[in-house]
Amino acid sequence: MAYPIERKLVVAVSSSALFDLSESHAVFVEKGPKAYKEFQEANLDTVLSKGVAFPFVRRFLNINKRFPKQSPVEVVLLSRNSAATGKRVFRSIAHYGLDITRAAFMEGESPYEYIPAFNASLFLSANEDDVKKAICSKYPAGTVLPSKVNDDESEEELRIAFDFDGVIADDESEAVYKGGDLPEFHNYEAANAHIPHKPGPLADLFQKLSFMQKLEDKEQEKDRSYKRIIRTAIVTARNAPAHERVITTLEHWGVSANETFFLGGMKKDRILTRLKPHMFFDDQRSHLESEAGDIPMVHIPFGIANTTFEQAAEVRHFTPIFAPFRKVPSAPARVSRP
Repeated sequence: MAYPIERKLVVAVSSSALFDLSESHAVFVEKGPKAYKEFQEANLDTVLSKGVAFPFVRRFLNINKRFPKQSPVEVVLLSRNSAATGKRVFRSIAHYGLDITRAAFMEGESPYEYIPAFNASLFLSANEDDVKKAICSKYPAGTVLPSKVNDDESEEELRIAFDFDGVIADDESEAVYKGGDLPEFHNYEAANAHIPHKPGPLADLFQKLSFMQKLEDKEQEKDRSYKRIIRTAIVTARNAPAHERVITTLEHWGVSANETFFLGGMKKDRILTRLKPHMFFDDQRSHLESEAGDIPMVHIPFGIANTTFEQAAEVRHFTPIFAPFRKVPSAPARVSRP
């Protein structure tokens, strides 16, 4: 029996992240909603081009093909479109053979409030305002930034890269760095190396991906020739001695990444251009740049890097609000910020 949705790893995606809607959006901006609806109806059978999130979504759904008995993942569509104008989106989904069946069409309203209703561990949208509202409500969300779309259909492997602070973990340490300097940050992290961080916006997503990788571990134990399809990486500006707390946190949560890079301030693009992830998540816009412009980037507008200290304190960490495969443990009390 397939997992019920509350036991799945669910990713919610907007139609503007999944497909290239630039042409129809221009019609909406220039001529209004009525002309937009008429344009979509006139182009009902014109297949939409792939959007920035498409290569990620296609490979993510392939996890179900590897584990058909469980079908442990799902993608749902959360759209500002009306159901009528959403017909073209679903026809394009069918054209590409994507197994997406659930959707919410909001007829111009933001769909972010329905993230927990669909048990989503991530909401991807090109609408920055929707994403900010989601983060303020402690829902996991990211803004998909424009980039070239490369989707090699012969390639099955899904590569996902994460920043650590403000993405997987909370922004406690980043607040220390912003409030002081690098030596103060290193001293603080060394003193607290044994204390795991509290969860950040994408902790639940990272944990559930780790569970998927454990399913792959079992397959590889049965068949040494089994080819893995999920590859995760942490790409952080930290270096020693601040590295140890990252490891402590992951061990405390019972999760791990396939690859971990402690860059010590190096440009992340130097790693990403070789890793070629299908999605990279970071809380700082300055890190979401690549020379070739062909790496799918997602901005997580969370924490001190995106707000004042007082605002960040209101959304300091994310207690898992969904039904994870195994809950992220709460961290013990920590040393107060110096």
